[in-house]
Amino acid sequence: MSGDGPRSWADDGTELFLAAVDRLTDDEFSAPTALDGWTRRHVIAHVHGNAEALRRLLTWAATGVENRMYADAGQRAREIEELSALPAGELRTLVHGSAKALAADMDALPADAWNALVITAQGRTVPAEEIPWMRAREVCVHALDLDNGVTFADLPDSFNAALAAEAVARHTAKGHAAGLAAWLTGRTDRPPTLGPWL
Repeated sequence: MSGDGPRSWADDGTELFLAAVDRLTDDEFSAPTALDGWTRRHVIAHVHGNAEALRRLLTWAATGVENRMYADAGQRAREIEELSALPAGELRTLVHGSAKALAADMDALPADAWNALVITAQGRTVPAEEIPWMRAREVCVHALDLDNGVTFADLPDSFNAALAAEAVARHTAKGHAAGLAAWLTGRTDRPPTLGPWL
């Protein structure tokens, strides 16, 4: 990866993710991942669904008409389960197509619309300018989850630093500040037990 900043990270991370997908044989789509209960199919279905959800936020930013990432709390999980059952070739086509469409939507968003407020799936109100970072985070981290040759060393140090800072901030807000401080300063070699970071 050569770019720096959220949009470059999103574009380069997408390329990295799709290349990892394309290295998989159709049979390898069904292998398990380190994510509880998720196969590679689930990861790919999720990344496709994430692109479509972020496209809805971009539409909201462009038009001013509310368009949530997901219509209800269960939509994301339902879509992942449904899409993960598709034939590998079809799933591969979908994730490529949605990635291309999302990039086109980001390119087309008027400059002033990036300041429009939208609401994330976690309920945070953020300016649309956060969308490239949200996508970068998804494609880069899930490229590793495919367990097909991508590691954090393949990602820019600037991205890894931003990701680590966000993860620390989120875990700190959940009461893990002392454990993280002790571990990160080398005062203990045992990292704290942490839950999900998003």
